[in-house]
Amino acid sequence: MITMRIKDMFFDRHVVMAAVDNAKRKVLSKAGAFIRTAAKTSIRKRKGSAPPGAPPHSHEGSLRRLILFGYDKPNDSVVVGPVGFKKSDPPAPSVLEHGGETVVFRRRGGKLTSQKVKIAPRPYMAPALEKERPNLPLLWRNSIKKG
Repeated sequence: MITMRIKDMFFDRHVVMAAVDNAKRKVLSKAGAFIRTAAKTSIRKRKGSAPPGAPPHSHEGSLRRLILFGYDKPNDSVVVGPVGFKKSDPPAPSVLEHGGETVVFRRRGGKLTSQKVKIAPRPYMAPALEKERPNLPLLWRNSIKKG
């Protein structure tokens, strides 16, 4: 007589879901790291302003240093971008990416003066995502491992 347990023929749902969650976290973190690296390498150390439409130039390195990424568990996504800048309205990294108006402070003749200026877009995050977009599906290949 042959005996078979039907329950042995089904997936263990908890094990499968745990493997998928683990793979998703790893793949999204890798994607964030690749996009961050592409954004950081696009910002070159140069004197003067970058031409509109090109990534901004780095003068002191703070923009490059403060581009980070993190896995956002509640939204099942990864967030990549500059953080930790002083509060301004709008923040400098956003003005560089999208363009807009901001206040610039300059020291002239020992006095600190402020001037409202228009900044043309100098995108660095969107081009980094577009550069890495073709590689992102490949990160999923063989990402779910048997427990």
